[in-house]
Amino acid sequence: MTQQETPHRTERDSMGEVEVPRDALFGAQTRRALDNFPISDLRKPRRFVQAVGAIKLEAANANHELGLLDEEVKNAIVQAAEEVVDGTLDKHFVLDVFQTGSGTSTNMNANEVISNRAIQITGGELGSKSPVHPNDHVNMGQSSNDVIPTAIHVAALISIKEDLLPALEKLQKALEDKAQEFDGVVKTGRTHLQDATPIRLGQEFKGYAGQIQRGIQRVKKAQEDLSEVALGGTAVGTGVNTHPEFAGKVCEKLSERFGVEVRETENHFQAQSAMDGAVFTSGALKTVAVSLMKIANDIRWLGAGPRANLAEIALPEVQPGSSIMPGKVNPVIAESAMMVAAQVIGNDTTVALAGQGGNFELNTMLPLIAYNLLQSIEILGNAAANLADQTVIGLEATERGPELVENGLMLATALAPEAGYDKAAEIAKQAFKTGKTIREVAREETDLSEEELDEALDAKKMTGR
Repeated sequence: MTQQETPHRTERDSMGEVEVPRDALFGAQTRRALDNFPISDLRKPRRFVQAVGAIKLEAANANHELGLLDEEVKNAIVQAAEEVVDGTLDKHFVLDVFQTGSGTSTNMNANEVISNRAIQITGGELGSKSPVHPNDHVNMGQSSNDVIPTAIHVAALISIKEDLLPALEKLQKALEDKAQEFDGVVKTGRTHLQDATPIRLGQEFKGYAGQIQRGIQRVKKAQEDLSEVALGGTAVGTGVNTHPEFAGKVCEKLSERFGVEVRETENHFQAQSAMDGAVFTSGALKTVAVSLMKIANDIRWLGAGPRANLAEIALPEVQPGSSIMPGKVNPVIAESAMMVAAQVIGNDTTVALAGQGGNFELNTMLPLIAYNLLQSIEILGNAAANLADQTVIGLEATERGPELVENGLMLATALAPEAGYDKAAEIAKQAFKTGKTIREVAREETDLSEEELDEALDAKKMTGR
């Protein structure tokens, strides 16, 4: 078998020779990391690879503008990195999430892939590191220690802008539309899972819409933290081996490319030694997840039945619900949203623990933060949009809610100003014991006229504005 036909090529790094698959665009350091970290099948999210590719691309442009990189090498890097950004080369990003804590292996994976693809473009030999070197050219002015934290922030900014906020806005609008549609439906309120004073179904949905609206505001606040990036700090935050204008130029180009704000931090030492911005963002995502959990669960309960439970709303039927019970339909979309919420809450715990994984000048759980943070953004967006499209938009109010109002015991609350708290409580207990309505017992136990009872026990009036 000739050298050209062998399944591997031999590459060399600072530790010696290593065999690399002949057609692979990654190189020796990636190959070593593949051998060192056979932990899971978890790989970096698409948004993260996109962000790393964009950083490498704009770094080449910036270094060329600064007179540090010749045009031919710059052009080859830009063309190769653009393929990383658009996903063409995803199969060459092969490393496990559970790897070196700085993400150096992933940074070198990117450097090697872009270097080798650039070499292909210029007609060179894979693995030769000529005319485009993975460290000297692709990684020029950078360190894994500032590239990976920056990539996490940029990827999160892109995903929030494109994947999460549009989905949350869609869900908010769907809930607001239902709040208007259901505004005239009076039903029994519930506190502690027990009957409470009347409320309008629209008011409940107004509350859900308000939760999502405030969740959007919290996520936008997190975007401000994510906009500040570590690029330019290189190894420990001092900026060794990088041009003082390099990071500013790259940040400006990234901002223009993705339509998000990216700016070099004013304090590189905090930006590399800690990942507080990512931890804060994860906390905001957790809050949205808690809101989603409450909303989805309430919808599930409000639709419970259809005969032996609340059944105050009817959910769209999307699939059969049982392999044994014919005709059963379950609230599966709401359930899937609740599972996503649980996953995001768990991810936040992981991110919080990983955020503590910084000693002195570097956090050493960066790949784990990247994976969990970006997964939370993606699945939250997907779940929110899916809940809106497949459940909320198709919800219908039933007659069940209004029918239960007249029999509600907490209508007695409206009698307290006229009859006193103790008398109203006695009326409620008597109604429960006898099965009569509050109106019927009040008619027997008070001197209130029929007109006064009608005025006091007007359920819609009790719901306020």
